[in-house]
Amino acid sequence: MINHTRISEEFARLAAIASPSFGEGEISRYLRERLTRLGGEVKFDDAGARIGSESGNLVAYFPSQGRDCAPFMLSLHMDMVEPAMGVVPVLCDGVFTSAGDTVLGADDKAGIAEVIEALEVMHEQGIARGPVEVVITVCEEVGLLGAKHLDFSLIKSRRGLALDTSGVDLAIHRAPAGNKLRIEVIGREAHAGISPEKGLSAIEVTARAIARMRLGRVDEETTANIGTIHGGQAINIVPRQVVVEGEARSHDPQRLEAQTEHMIQCFQDAARELRREIEGVLVAPEVRWEIISDYPMMNVPLDAPMVALIREAAAALGQPLTVRSAGGGSDANIFNAQGIETLILGTGMTNVHTVDESVSVADMARVTELLVETLRRA
Repeated sequence: MINHTRISEEFARLAAIASPSFGEGEISRYLRERLTRLGGEVKFDDAGARIGSESGNLVAYFPSQGRDCAPFMLSLHMDMVEPAMGVVPVLCDGVFTSAGDTVLGADDKAGIAEVIEALEVMHEQGIARGPVEVVITVCEEVGLLGAKHLDFSLIKSRRGLALDTSGVDLAIHRAPAGNKLRIEVIGREAHAGISPEKGLSAIEVTARAIARMRLGRVDEETTANIGTIHGGQAINIVPRQVVVEGEARSHDPQRLEAQTEHMIQCFQDAARELRREIEGVLVAPEVRWEIISDYPMMNVPLDAPMVALIREAAAALGQPLTVRSAGGGSDANIFNAQGIETLILGTGMTNVHTVDESVSVADMARVTELLVETLRRA
């Protein structure tokens, strides 16, 4: 059913277009032309102007083809992580990799190629389907910015698939909520050799706080991480300021709140321990923090219609299908929060966000078969 040559050529064209977050102009123009040629009515929203990207989010509407039913959404993103410039996709023994020191961009261009091929197959073989809305966001890789600023008035679908995770024969029905944390520690500078007792080290406060913090896999539903630390001026100055950035994620809102509060409390406790009298005055380090809700929790029940649909489609093809939870946030979190019942579908990509990223043509074809069957039944 699937044209392996066509999907290979489509993926190669997509992968060769550099599309770093905020720099999606060229690929958005290509997608407009390609999806219009497929019969889609293509529109862009104004998200690009609001977030500083070269393009807005793309929404392509494909009218029904022999079936009168509600529209179905297929979600993807057009941006890629760095290093993104100068990608040369190489096909060897049926597997695409990057030729140089760049990522391949299979995240998420494998998904885009699969959607395009599915629409091509259904058109040329006259397979009946209902209306399809293809939503391709910008700036997904830098905090789901496109989806967060998407003009949802352009979308009529109440169910769909987001093609944006590694592996095949895999659907994600549950993903955590996430908080970003920015913590600033203000100490007191002093000469480190002449009068260190007059200083309060912001780095020491930070070190003590992190040392007592629960990080990594906190429990079966919760993870936490300190990702960046910036501070200090010179080796001979007691450091006055440190800025720490981290995150907490959980499938349980109460556990997310508890972990976030725990991380802040560790800094407050460390600051309290290091307060002391300096020149007759009690001085304490100051802790300032900002907590940003990064994305909401996603939880599509296992007995939901979308889960039943994807399972039926896989069974009809004789494909095994694993439906499970995941630990990352994606555009699907945003869509579910907007009342669009959305599962995340594996696209076959592997080793994403590294220069070892790859995807096989056979896996892309397998995912496309599942897409065709799902759209036929939707």
